[in-house]
Amino acid sequence: MRILITAAGSRGDVVPYTGLGARLRTAGHEVALATHEAYAVPVRAAGLEFRPLPADPRTTGAGGGAGSGRGLMARAAAFLAELGDGLADAAAPGADLMLLSTTTAPLGWQLAEATGTPSLGTYLQPTHPTREFPPAMGGGRPLGRWGNRLAGAAALKVVDRLYAGPVRALRARLGLPPVSVSAVRARKEAARWPVLHGVSPLLVPRPGDWRPGLEVTGTWWPYAAPDDRLPPAVEDFLAAGPPPVFVGFGSMAAGEGARLGELAVRALRRAGVRGILQAGWAGLAAGEQADGVLSVGDVPHALLFPRLAAVVHHCGAGTTAAALRAGVPTVPVPVTADQPFWATRLTALGAATAPLPFKALAGTDAENRLAAAVERAVRDTGLRDRARDAAARLATEDGAGQVVRAVACIADGGPARIAALG
Repeated sequence: MRILITAAGSRGDVVPYTGLGARLRTAGHEVALATHEAYAVPVRAAGLEFRPLPADPRTTGAGGGAGSGRGLMARAAAFLAELGDGLADAAAPGADLMLLSTTTAPLGWQLAEATGTPSLGTYLQPTHPTREFPPAMGGGRPLGRWGNRLAGAAALKVVDRLYAGPVRALRARLGLPPVSVSAVRARKEAARWPVLHGVSPLLVPRPGDWRPGLEVTGTWWPYAAPDDRLPPAVEDFLAAGPPPVFVGFGSMAAGEGARLGELAVRALRRAGVRGILQAGWAGLAAGEQADGVLSVGDVPHALLFPRLAAVVHHCGAGTTAAALRAGVPTVPVPVTADQPFWATRLTALGAATAPLPFKALAGTDAENRLAAAVERAVRDTGLRDRARDAAARLATEDGAGQVVRAVACIADGGPARIAALG
């Protein structure tokens, strides 16, 4: 089958699909991944066809940049409008099946309708309402069984309002009759449109009140080449002393690198540990005089994290999974979006300290609070034991394999089975 995967947003929203795509390609499918130019290298390294999408999430706020309220919403809407046009272009060469991410699904539904191409949801976050946990984008605080479900429904309404303009414009471009995104969503739900979630059931067990067609497969890991290695400078640093603590905020805190770098160095020193600072979009750096602290750019988390004492991170879905996979404790510093949700899940699992909200790093006691959390993560043997247990359980999962089997069932079912996907 010719499969088109669509994914947009920050690095963590995209690179898990490189591993998924590689598995599908190994199974004999032709796979293209439509995403931003910034991720062309990892897409092609996985052996996938790269189809470019416009818009830079680093400048629109879609990747979690600074800003709030109307300004952020306006930038996100502009990003989605540009994304809709790009998806239409990316889908033009045709496909037998489209795999739609959480971010691209509301736009991809319109393309599927216009082209008659079957589609399948491949989400990295749980978005369907449930009584068992609050919406992933809603802060992570439990609201009780009915409160959770009502909040989940309300969260989808917010999403539909955000996509309303871009969907309206895309439908007009495609020659489709005007229909609201909420009406299209209702159609999908009524048809039991299938959605596979690339999340570990260890973190998100499948809710008992989800409808048929919603499944939790296990994590989809970014593609890793067999000859991948850590940079020599990182290897030398790891060999020069005890396991360090990683500090990185991924796509968060753009422009705050100097302040956060200085804060991290002071906190690591107070905790008595070595450290590795990952630049990310913030531009985090240790400074030339920071003995015992190394600054790095992009490095494979799968190779680095198992050799660390702990990981301080923003709790994006991908970094959360990578830390669990490595069996090392986390200090969660959630910033926005789904990050408080993942931070809460990690802490409940017993593999992380209590979440330290990112805004706390701007307080007068930020250094002390961060140092105390790091010290606990490194010294608490209970945290490490539970993190190692989680890693052993994750090692038994095959999330990408479940998607491959689902696609094989679709292919074997013939036109009628494929058409049922909508």
